[in-house]
Amino acid sequence: MPGRHITDHQVRLYMTFRRSDSPTAAAAHRLEDDPRLPSQTATPRTRRRPDPLAGLFDEEVVPLLEAAPGLRSVAVFEELRCRYPELEHGIRRTLERRVRAWRAVHGPEQEVIFRQTHEPGRLGLSDFTDMADLQVTVAGVSLDHRLYHFRMAYGGFQHAHVVVGGESFVALAEGLQNALWALGGAPREHRTDSLSAAFRNLGQAAQDDLTQRYEALCWDYGMVPTRNTTGVAHENGSIESAHGHLKRAIHDALLLRGSRHFDDLTAYRAFIDELISRRNARHQPRIDAERATLQPLPRQRSQDYEEIRVRVTSSGGFTLRKVFYSVPSRLIGHQLRVRLHDDRLDVFVGGSALMTLPRGRAQRGGRHGHVVNYHHVIHALRRKPMALLNLVYRDQLFPREAYRRTFDALLAGGEARPACRCMVGLLALAHERSCEAALAQHLEALLEAGELPHLDALRERFGPSPSELPRVEVRLAPLGIYDALMDRPAMGGVA
Repeated sequence: MPGRHITDHQVRLYMTFRRSDSPTAAAAHRLEDDPRLPSQTATPRTRRRPDPLAGLFDEEVVPLLEAAPGLRSVAVFEELRCRYPELEHGIRRTLERRVRAWRAVHGPEQEVIFRQTHEPGRLGLSDFTDMADLQVTVAGVSLDHRLYHFRMAYGGFQHAHVVVGGESFVALAEGLQNALWALGGAPREHRTDSLSAAFRNLGQAAQDDLTQRYEALCWDYGMVPTRNTTGVAHENGSIESAHGHLKRAIHDALLLRGSRHFDDLTAYRAFIDELISRRNARHQPRIDAERATLQPLPRQRSQDYEEIRVRVTSSGGFTLRKVFYSVPSRLIGHQLRVRLHDDRLDVFVGGSALMTLPRGRAQRGGRHGHVVNYHHVIHALRRKPMALLNLVYRDQLFPREAYRRTFDALLAGGEARPACRCMVGLLALAHERSCEAALAQHLEALLEAGELPHLDALRERFGPSPSELPRVEVRLAPLGIYDALMDRPAMGGVA
């Protein structure tokens, strides 16, 4: 019979009875002689070669495992090799199997994960995940960023927001509200991972302020704020697991796209939004069913920024979070109101909106960063061109790489004073003639040819042609028509 071991004695008994009886009777006689099953009569299998861990496992390995329950098998193997150099490397797998079997019987109790049943509309979860390993570049520069990720536990609705700074309340507030307004409602409970990164290096007063602001944000949307235990990732499992799936999906989409480069941050965010939309489309029936159970949204969004007051100094700007921002010099001495977002600053004077500036970050090592617009300072530089030579934010002043390379070539090819005058003249030309991109392209061509720019020639090249200037003809109306207007009767009989 297939799969059974029949002994030679049983075969001989069967063949003896088979000569005089039917097969059925012969089998019955065999069972009367030996009623055991073939598997019960098989000889137990014995070890075919010596145990390589004999005298070692119980005497050496078990005491190590009992003293340090978390010790890895590979560490035990390396320790044995140190104690007994003659041990062969091939016993590593044998040791790992033996350790695993020992732990199954004598090892410590492990943590049990209890799967939960989720109700529609009850729980939404938020977390941040680092995206540096995707090696995305924006405008030729590596983008050091994170992804704010929101997910509904029941329906599977997801939303992702690219965060160019660290984990902070501002990033959470903006990303969460974007998610809720895209979803069309709010869950009854919102869970985070305690915003541990946002609280790092903050005093108790600052931590309390962040906690109160987070609770106020949840209250505005009717959500109960909850947090999972710090360091226990599986309590946030409904989104921790989704992190891995989303990052792998983004990685695959980048491979299919054929490039990890994006022209600007807006293009990269559109790429992420499209990917998230496709993933949400797979769960559309459950998402639609859950939307009916969500709480209504408030009439307007809550505050998702920090508001800070700054004063413009004589340097033509202000410093905020170790970053210097330039503004038009007419604002020197004024106090400005700044709304600090994750990726931008909205600047107000009084109640009037002035401008929006890209948000900068302090450099590594705590050094100050600079966000400088040459349009803000070019008029002052024209009066003091030598200030460019040792300007603190000189490299950040140049709007494109071609301008920086041109200044380096001017310095290498002559004295500092004419180099500074020429470079300031080029920046002024780009400012006055609105030819920044075209001028940069021409400067690149000159550098490739090994030539230096001549300011007068460039002014003529990028200046307006007299033939293209519009001819403006002003025709004055005769004054008599005003008398005619005065003599006309008023409309509707009203004097």
